[in-house]
This record gives sequence, structure tokens and C-alpha cells, in this order.
Amino acid sequence: MSSVNPIIAGFAPDPSVVKVGEWFFLINSSFHLFPGLPIYASQDLISWRHIGNAINRQSQLSLSKSQTELHPLPETGEILVAAGGLYAPTIRYHDGIFYVVCTNVVRTATGDSSQNFVISTEDIWADNWSDPVYFEFNGIDPSLLFDDDGKTYVQGSAAPGPFTTINMFEIDLNTGRKLSEERTIWRGTGGIYPEGPHLYKRNGYYYLLIAEGGTHEGHMVTMARSRNIWGPYEGCPHNPILTARGTDEYIQYTGHCDIFQDDKQQWWCTCLGVRKDQDGRYIMGRETFLTRASWDGDWLTLEQVKLTPSGLRSNDEGKKLIANHGVDYVYIRNANLSNYTLPNSTDSNLALTASPDDLSHPELSPSFIGKRQRQLDGWSGVELRAVQATWSAAKLRAGMACYKDEHRFLRIYYDAAELAIVVDIINKPKDISRQERQTLERLPESVAFRMQYSEQEYRLFYTVGQDAERNWLCVSTIDTLDLTGPDFTGPVIGVFAVAETADTAVQFRNLVVC
Repeated sequence: MSSVNPIIAGFAPDPSVVKVGEWFFLINSSFHLFPGLPIYASQDLISWRHIGNAINRQSQLSLSKSQTELHPLPETGEILVAAGGLYAPTIRYHDGIFYVVCTNVVRTATGDSSQNFVISTEDIWADNWSDPVYFEFNGIDPSLLFDDDGKTYVQGSAAPGPFTTINMFEIDLNTGRKLSEERTIWRGTGGIYPEGPHLYKRNGYYYLLIAEGGTHEGHMVTMARSRNIWGPYEGCPHNPILTARGTDEYIQYTGHCDIFQDDKQQWWCTCLGVRKDQDGRYIMGRETFLTRASWDGDWLTLEQVKLTPSGLRSNDEGKKLIANHGVDYVYIRNANLSNYTLPNSTDSNLALTASPDDLSHPELSPSFIGKRQRQLDGWSGVELRAVQATWSAAKLRAGMACYKDEHRFLRIYYDAAELAIVVDIINKPKDISRQERQTLERLPESVAFRMQYSEQEYRLFYTVGQDAERNWLCVSTIDTLDLTGPDFTGPVIGVFAVAETADTAVQFRNLVVC
């Protein structure tokens, strides 16, 4: 039997779920990637399909100011790697319309600004979402409650910081206009960074779920309730109702919870977490997990998150994460989409026009396209075709990369100016900057690259020529600890091209990411 968790593997933090009819729909944060806010659908909570992205037109918003900041953590000595961009969406359904509320965190010279917005669609399968309607809120992580009296309320984490508050106001979703003053409804239980609020109504009570303790070692879920939507809210006597802190659980950092029911009225909790081995590796970053929930009298009880939650079973064929054609390709920030020609159903070729901007650029979009790494143990590969002698003058570098953000990536590529195969491993927060290279004897017809990965390591291979039986050479083995650390994002594997001449075009074939 295979495990159920994580239900969305890889780069999939801050999950929110809504059930409509026989389908569950799930959304995640995406930060600096475009398209943003991936949408997944399932009928059994085990097999999921990536059906679209709520931010899929560049005209909807800009991600140019989503650069990643580095914040030292005095309590651990580590550095928090904090991306900007699209944070913690909530998905809800009301009167035939799907709504997503979210924050676009914009980095500026004078500090961060929070652009909070709502988008909507009547047909979630069409992948056609509205332009954003912005509303005034100095904070992050907005959520929605549609109350029985027809009023709609936004809850969010106000003025983001270690000791923020959970605030709320009534809203007109059509215009973004506030219909009430903004009030603080809860301050949490004393943990830092109270955030990710969701409000539910049950048996005459308003129940407020939030995350506290930060999104890593101290992460936890706490709850409060009130008879009046504006409070006062009393904390659950059993808080925190979910956490992995202080345990030896394999799934750590659990928190940022959303709850919902299935057709049998069973309650479930979806949350983020990481798979963390005994040496501290969690290379996949924050993923989406599921656990069983129940009501113990008037309070919610959540089971500890396990690889297989109670009440669900999966065989080897019963758990799948697949994607509709093309929706799982992602770019970095505001990509120049004219630089890319994607494969179609009959052609596996992927063409890129090289950019002078490298993967380390904090604001611009390098020529890179990839997919989220979904398998903890798997492989990815691609072939660079029709190598040209003219690429040397353009100082072209093209190949395969595993990218988290501008501060952390590894890659293997063909360096045309040096006629060499090069491996880079970059992790600025850990002061890692290494390079290995192998010089080629002559200009190759083509170069194929492969990454094999496990929980412990990435192994990078290449081969030249177009022979049916390739002679793969292992260039480097990299410990996944070199790319592990407290962060917001996860690994994205794809292809890139950098050149001094902007019109330099390259062609890849058979990109596989698993």
C-alpha cells in the first residue's frame, strides 16, 4: 500500500479547500512563480488533478517585485528565505461563484506593501478567472466567511509581524469596499506570527482557526470561538489543537489549517508540513497534507498528521497527481512569454530565446521554464538539441536547473564559450558557491542532461551525441542539505538559457520532470 500524504507533493504550501458537489477543489501559495495560485481537483481526497491556475494572465497582476529576502533567525542561527509574491490564498464558493482571496506581497525600497485582492469565476474548470478586485487591508492571509444574513466578512493577519493581530471587516466583494470598520477579533494564544485565519459557523458559534509560531519549528494550529462574530473570542482549552513541535514525527512544521466535510459528513483538515529526515533534510519544502478531524463536544480535534491518515487508504495505483495539458509549466516572475515555444500533443520540442539575465537576478525574469518537483525519489531529464558553433560568441549557457529562488539553485549546463559541461550549486544563505566542470573534446551534436534525486542527494549526469544507448557520465553528487533550509518555496526543475546576445535561440527535447 502506498501512503496518502502528502496529497499535493512538492512546492505546495498554505492549502485551502472547498467542496462543491462531488468535487474537492484545493489551492496553494505560489509566491514568485507565474502562472500563480495552482488549482487542484479531486473526488476522493487521494488522487488529484492540476486543472488550472487562478492567476494565469499577466494582465491580472505583476510579480516583478516578488524578490526573496534573507532574515537571520537568532533562535536557531539559520536564515529564513522569504519570497515575495502570492501568499496564502483562500478558496470559497457562494451562490454559484468561486472566490479566491489572496495577498500579493510587493517588495519596495521603503518596505513591503500588501496588495490584497479577490478574483472569481463561475466555471472553475474553464481556468478563466476575473481580474483582481483590490481591497484595503494592511496585512496578509485574507479569508472569507459568507454569513447566514447575507453579509460577507474578510479575516486576515494585520500589519504582518511577530506580534500581529487577527482583524476582520465586512466587505462588498464586487467593489472591494469596506462596509464596516476593521476590528481586532483575536490575538492568538501568545505564539509569534498569528496568521492564516479561517472563520467557520457551526451550531450557533463562530469558530476561528489560525496558525501561530511561525511556519517552521514552532508552527501550530490554535482555535477560538464566540457567539458573536465580532467577539469576544475564547480560546480552546486544548490549544494547540495541532502541532508537531517537540516531537520526533517524520512530518514536521504542521499548521496553516483549513477544514471541510466530505459527503459522509466526515470532517477533514488540510495543512502544510514538511517531510523531515533525522539529519534535518526537507528538500521538498512545504507540502500539502491531510488529516482527520472531529468535533469533541463544542471543540475541534485534529489527529496528528501521518503518511496515511485514518479513514483513507491508497494502493499503488490509487494515488495520482496529474495535470491538464500545459497548466503545470511555470516561469519566474514576469516572464517574456514570446521567448518560449511550448511542446504540444504531437511535438516534444521546447524552444527558448536566451536572456542576458541569470537565475540569480532578484527582479527580472531569466529564460527559465519548469515544473514543480513532485517525487521525493525520482528523476528529470532533457536533451539540448542542434548545438551551434555560433553559440560560443554569444557566451551561451544552457541546460537544466533545480531552482528555488534567486539565492538557491543547482544546475548542469553546456557552456558554449568554454566548450564544457558545468555544474553550479548556489546557496547564498549557507555561503555555498561551488562549481565543477568537464571540458569536451569537440563540439557536440547534442547534449542530454539528467537529474536523479532522493531524500538525501541529487546526482547530475550528462551525455553527448544522439546514440540510442547513451553513455551517461555522473558529474556531481550533491547533498540535499545544501538546498535545505527555512524557506517559503520548493524545488522547480526545468531548463534555462543565458547569453550575452539576446536573440540566441535554443531548442530542448523531451523535458521530463517527476
